[in-house]
Amino acid sequence: MKTLKNHTLIYDNECPMCNIYSKAFVKSGMLDGQGREAFTDLTFRNKELIDFNRAKNEIALVDHENNQVIYGLDSLLLIIGNSFPLLEKIARKRSLHWFFKKLYSFVSYNRKQIIPSAKDIPEKSCIPDFNLKYRIAYITFVVFFSASVLSVFSTKLGLNFSQNYFRELLVCLGQIFWQTIFLKKYLKTKIWDYLGNMMTVSLIGTLLLLPALFLNVPAVFNLIYFGIVILIMLLEHWRRCKILKLNFLPTLSWILFRITALIIIISFNF
Repeated sequence: MKTLKNHTLIYDNECPMCNIYSKAFVKSGMLDGQGREAFTDLTFRNKELIDFNRAKNEIALVDHENNQVIYGLDSLLLIIGNSFPLLEKIARKRSLHWFFKKLYSFVSYNRKQIIPSAKDIPEKSCIPDFNLKYRIAYITFVVFFSASVLSVFSTKLGLNFSQNYFRELLVCLGQIFWQTIFLKKYLKTKIWDYLGNMMTVSLIGTLLLLPALFLNVPAVFNLIYFGIVILIMLLEHWRRCKILKLNFLPTLSWILFRITALIIIISFNF
């Protein structure tokens, strides 16, 4: 790999994703040994150069030779392009660059809901601004993806469920509506953070169910596996609530909705 020298990537050290890929840049030799620096441990020199607030939303790459800072997708493309010029050239084509920039923002603004930090949040932490557009986009993506997978998996449970995408879409939307109505006063300003985390729990469950779609096993095994996935989702929901400093109420409401939805589906053979 060709090393990009005299550059320092300012990464969010409380974000596991950021930690992994920034470390990979160093280990692969794309950045030198001093090529990354934790946002919470900024040196005075780098702190003076970067836009502190912008760097919370878009990862900053400091060019020490020219005393300039590049942000977000462009900083990653510069690192990658230094070793793989063709990849950078392709990614910078107008339509692709627009798509990747939107994808970068989609992940960046939702990264604390995708993988929350269990640490307390000091003022200097790299917490992205709340962006309603990207939060709704994330919730929408999970709703449609989960409904697609669940509509197929439900036919493998041996409970005479038909493949019904509309049913699963209603369940996913109903969960959001239920939690919002019953918990809005309790959650207050945390409502969007909670909904983002709740949808990640749904995404985790959906990803765990994906392999079962391609396995030809007896329905009883799928039913048992489904129960295990639900248990994992329950524990993860409770863990995330503790990170958000919420009590057991959101998890209890989450369980009640799941039970209510199942009873309705079975009773009306929906």
